[in-house]
Amino acid sequence: MKSKDLKLIVQEKYGGIAQKSLLNEQSSCCGASSCCGELEFSMIGDEYAGIAGHHADADLGLGCGIPTQFANIREGDSVLDMGSGAGNDCFVARAIVGTQGKVTGLDFTEAMVTKASINNQKLGYENVEFVKGDIESMPFPDNQFDVVISNCVLNLVPDKAKAFAEIIRVLKPRGHFCVSDVVIKGELPHALKDDAVMYAGCIAGAIDINEYLKTIGDQGFEDIAIHKQKLISIPEEILAKYLTKEAISNFKISETGILSVTVSARKQSEHE
Repeated sequence: MKSKDLKLIVQEKYGGIAQKSLLNEQSSCCGASSCCGELEFSMIGDEYAGIAGHHADADLGLGCGIPTQFANIREGDSVLDMGSGAGNDCFVARAIVGTQGKVTGLDFTEAMVTKASINNQKLGYENVEFVKGDIESMPFPDNQFDVVISNCVLNLVPDKAKAFAEIIRVLKPRGHFCVSDVVIKGELPHALKDDAVMYAGCIAGAIDINEYLKTIGDQGFEDIAIHKQKLISIPEEILAKYLTKEAISNFKISETGILSVTVSARKQSEHE
């Protein structure tokens, strides 16, 4: 499938979730209300309750970690959230940067940008903005942000090398990123990996963890670190849609696994 076709699938799926949320309909993929019918199965996100800046209306349960926990964001920083959705991680970052910093959310889906902007209007933050754009070609100048974060989004990007090249471009010298994402350990069965709907459910777009880390390093990042990782299980009823009983058994006993990871890395200074 071509890159532009995969992007259209992602836009359609996440646009539908945003529209349902705008209509106050069921939309969460991880909470008590599940949209697993939309994204095939639920990502196992971390619990945001009690985290400063968390805004329930902005939390659609589409994440697979909490990147702000390890992002070393400081008061006054300029922060970019790639694939910002309804704004959840942006508002958490805003609680850290304070009134002197700035938080920008970038999302590929118009309905998500609208939803996030409405949430921001309710909160009244003047230093938070949401922009529509493509992670593979971000509408920002070079050397603009101190920190880039993202939550379960880069796995949806067809060209990950281009995405990380864009991250290093928009970061200031010695700036850094921290992303939560989905990766694979081992070889995922082709029936799962090649399905377009599963792609929008975050799995078919995921790549091997070693390839993922190599891609980061190949773009010039340093001090690459994995802060957190955990296994994500695909429910058997979902596996049954794609695999035979024998294939399911083989998959379960194999060393193949789907992981959520939180990774950070630093851009060199101009003098390094």
